[in-house]
Amino acid sequence: MNALANFNIRIEIPVLWGDMDAARHVNNTVYLKWAETGRLAYFHAINDGKTEFNNISIILAWQDCKYIFPMTFPDTALLGIKAVEIKEDRIFLETHIFSQNHQRLAAISKQSLMAYDYKALQKAAMPQKWIENIRKLDML
Repeated sequence: MNALANFNIRIEIPVLWGDMDAARHVNNTVYLKWAETGRLAYFHAINDGKTEFNNISIILAWQDCKYIFPMTFPDTALLGIKAVEIKEDRIFLETHIFSQNHQRLAAISKQSLMAYDYKALQKAAMPQKWIENIRKLDML
């Protein structure tokens, strides 16, 4: 799918029968779980391939999701994840979710993610290494 070429982080997630609700389409909360999976893949990339974050980690501060096209089983969700803005203490990501079967955009999730110091129990500045890796990854 050509639209995925705009993303350096891409993942595929199979739609499961149990992802659907009584209306026979993927439940809205599943898209948010997919976006969470995409965030983890993004963190893995900016943290030099590691998922451990030591004292400074990153937490979800806010998210939204615009539902565009109802996906159903069977299908595969194709996700593209990228940073769209970096601030001193947070980054903003977008996750675009495409239907492989229908070759179209199904949803867009936007997230604000803050650096958080689990030892001090407060927000923190984004580690410089993460900022450098985000800039390299998404050319910001």
